[in-house]
Amino acid sequence: QVQLVESGGGLVQAGGSLRLSCAASGGIFSTYALGWFRQAPGKEREFVAAITGSGSFTYYATSVKGRFTISRDNAKNTVYLQMNSLKPEDTAVYYCATRSIGSVSTSLAAYGYWGQGTQVTVSS
Repeated sequence: QVQLVESGGGLVQAGGSLRLSCAASGGIFSTYALGWFRQAPGKEREFVAAITGSGSFTYYATSVKGRFTISRDNAKNTVYLQMNSLKPEDTAVYYCATRSIGSVSTSLAAYGYWGQGTQVTVSS
């Protein structure tokens, strides 16, 4: 039903910026909440940010608040994660996920569809 494809990952120096994109197909995009998660080597996957279907409400993990911004363009069926002031501890594979309702969640179990992930590496 729903497919998600992340892009925009890469290598960046500490203090730099990177913008991730997640293109969606299938379903009614504007009614689906979306979230970004990340998984560093040897660690559990963790919540990063989420946005409601309408884009009117966003929620962030404490570790990224003030540095990362989630947004969406429903006309393009795309959600973005703008990452500023990047730190080496931000290094991880970043995943886009969606659920078939409009409200946000910080729980991995709440999301039914996942992208393949995109690698972000921040050098010191």
